[in-house]
Amino acid sequence: MIRGLYTGASGMISQQVRMDVIANNLANVDKTAFKRDTTVFKTFPEMLLHRFSEDGIGKTPMGSFDTAPVVGKLGFGAEVNEVYTRFEQGAVKKTDNHFDLMIQDQPGSENPAFFTVQTNRGERMTRGGNFVLDKNGFVVTPQGFPLLGEKGPIQVNQGNFLVKENGEVYINARIGTEPKNGTNVSENRYDDAAFLDKLKIRTVENPRHLDKEGDSFYNDTPESGEPTAFPERSEPQVLQGFLEASNVSVVTEMVDMIEVNRAYEANSKTMQTQDSLLGRLFEVIR
Repeated sequence: MIRGLYTGASGMISQQVRMDVIANNLANVDKTAFKRDTTVFKTFPEMLLHRFSEDGIGKTPMGSFDTAPVVGKLGFGAEVNEVYTRFEQGAVKKTDNHFDLMIQDQPGSENPAFFTVQTNRGERMTRGGNFVLDKNGFVVTPQGFPLLGEKGPIQVNQGNFLVKENGEVYINARIGTEPKNGTNVSENRYDDAAFLDKLKIRTVENPRHLDKEGDSFYNDTPESGEPTAFPERSEPQVLQGFLEASNVSVVTEMVDMIEVNRAYEANSKTMQTQDSLLGRLFEVIR
């Protein structure tokens, strides 16, 4: 009976963790390029039970056999194995803002691509492409962290920022990059186009083991591998004027939430039953 209490409690704890993950997914359903998390469970090692009173060894001309019949397996509950991030591509949202960027992964690619930004904790990867232009002409995240190219932070001015599908950044050399020389997007014809830099787009060997830091930032770990560049023929596409939506499905998360509530309730009823039986046992002992 005591074992039953522990089994029910472990089930309730596991479902509580799953509920927290679902709630976090729903809270970020409208966040640009947010990737949903999934909870994975595993069982504690099971025991194989034999009937004790008939334990013994039978003899045959071919050898011996166990005469104790197998009763079955005895489980000890479940625990959370890991919470991992699913990197399926989110929906495409057109914004026509030339500082909005989106990474379109190659079809069938198992390794998602990431922009690289410079934070106060070092370089971090992100899928969020809702960049803005700061007062110094740097393309930055909403938190103020600069977007990185292969040569360093990307510095342009208003209306003079063109990104090709391969991630190459061009400007109109006549206008330059001084913030005061900004222009209107519709008036810039890039008649003197000049290559500025190429976006620093990276991936890792095992994205499942990336460390999710919040604000759509990811950090590499020893298990995920270090960020590496894509081979030329498998590079993802960069779309300017588009944003990637989150890959969270509200309907799926709500269904999972109902399932968690039912599982939590079932484990709770199990503990109540075990407690009631244990109380009766104590009454008999008295």
